Amino acid sequence: MATQIVAGVLSLFTPIIDGVFKVGGLFKGKDTVDHSYQKPSPTDRRSPCPMVNALANHGYLPRDGQNVSLAQLVAGAKAGVNLGSDSGLLVGVKALQTSSTGNWLTFHLDDLSKHGIIEHDGSLSRKDIHSGDNHTFDPEIWAAVAAHFEGEIISIETAAKARKDRLKLAQKQNPKFDFNNDAQRFSFIETSLYLGIFGEGTEGNAKTEWVRTLFEHERLPFDEGYKRSDKPLTIAKILTLVDKVKTAT
Repeated sequence: MATQIVAGVLSLFTPIIDGVFKVGGLFKGKDTVDHSYQKPSPTDRRSPCPMVNALANHGYLPRDGQNVSLAQLVAGAKAGVNLGSDSGLLVGVKALQTSSTGNWLTFHLDDLSKHGIIEHDGSLSRKDIHSGDNHTFDPEIWAAVAAHFEGEIISIETAAKARKDRLKLAQKQNPKFDFNNDAQRFSFIETSLYLGIFGEGTEGNAKTEWVRTLFEHERLPFDEGYKRSDKPLTIAKILTLVDKVKTAT
């Protein structure tokens, strides 16, 4: 309920948010930045979130992953995958709570590994914090999730089953499994985001190849045919998907 109230308030301010960023030059009519994929260097910082990492790997966020501002996160996510400004702001405000930069208005991407704010146990592609590494992509964990994706399309029902089974396994393997309300919320959002961005909006049906490209290579699947939607993925749409994933679980 609290998330829905915040979502409603932020949605009311979306035109203002967009207007401020346009005036500031962050939402430009013509983007001249090179958005080709570049593998991060050993000194570049990355997060436990494949989507955030992909945005950095394509230059929608600072490629070095350092000192990312709220405005950069919102604008970068909008430019890269058309995540609604309200959605980007909600995630960004939480991201700032992880900051180790010394400036509460910025964060490093690897700050997002801080447990219990956005990062949570039962990730679709990372180990739990109890293992000692909740940051690095884990092929074995992801393989168990991706084994559910047998067709070319991932339905809401399939995504819900993959998430549910991942949580069961994590709970079985982790004696300190931590899954409070915030963790549950972001777990549902994690699944809803890939369904909404790589699928048919609130209907889900994400393309399997695109989802696998994101998780396995932390790259946006432009080479596989992905095109940024003209319609932003707003908080309202994400919450609709969350409700559908809950119902299908």
